[in-house]
Amino acid sequence: MTLTLTSPAFADDETIPRRYGYTEENVNPPLTIGGVPDATESLALVVDDPDAVEPAGTVWDHWVVWNIPPETREIPEAWNAADVVEGQNDYGERGYGGPNPPDREHTYRFLLYALDTVLSLDPGATKDELQQAMEESLLEEALLEGTYAP
Repeated sequence: MTLTLTSPAFADDETIPRRYGYTEENVNPPLTIGGVPDATESLALVVDDPDAVEPAGTVWDHWVVWNIPPETREIPEAWNAADVVEGQNDYGERGYGGPNPPDREHTYRFLLYALDTVLSLDPGATKDELQQAMEESLLEEALLEGTYAP
């Protein structure tokens, strides 16, 4: 079975509804997880914007989450992520920070990772720190993409 990540709010490569934007309701969209490998000890999720490189000078990180229990199959809208660890996004906040492209339509990546360990990273860690910590523990990954325009 292959790890999958989908959303009932938008299809892959389709438009992310306005309500999930940073200047709108700024709540995470609901997500559905499937095909988690048997050896998975935890899941991690990163939401970023690679199209932000031109206006912002970097891939913009919107949400960095780890130590999601491997039996998780649904991440609800406006998730209270109390049982997991959230890192710092590029808004300088912990938790979800929705799409907010400054110039044109951007494509946002929702990246799900199945890991063979539970990570011991401090809350507020960055995406780079998460990626370094999970480098040797990655079992599988899944990608969901959506677009959002100003």
